[in-house]
Amino acid sequence: MQSLSKPLRILDWILRLTAAVILAQTLWFKFTAAPESVYIFDKVGLGAPGRIGSGVAELIAALLLVIPRTAWLGAGLAIAVMGGAIMSHLTVLGIDVMGDHGELFGLAVTVALCSAIVLFLHRRDLPFIGKLLPF
Repeated sequence: MQSLSKPLRILDWILRLTAAVILAQTLWFKFTAAPESVYIFDKVGLGAPGRIGSGVAELIAALLLVIPRTAWLGAGLAIAVMGGAIMSHLTVLGIDVMGDHGELFGLAVTVALCSAIVLFLHRRDLPFIGKLLPF
């Protein structure tokens, strides 16, 4: 793991925990088949397998984010999953889903942004290319 200055280490932890907590708090809705979650995944055509699969991917991303050595991997996975969520909102679901005033969309964007910054902070940890990056 690359060494970060103390302020960047603090920022890194804040961003990682923010993304991990948001990812973890949505798991209950996915795994218990909450009506909102069922609606979303049915509307995008993924149904229960997509809902459960997404939940598993988010759980793995959250766990990887809180382990310093695997933060880059958790951030990358979170970006991928949130990319799908954001695109679903922009193309099929809309920003406001079932009267949530864009809360789910905002959470997806927040996780994606936090994860993108974490991935940047941990860019040197990327296998094969991390040490080759000029910045």
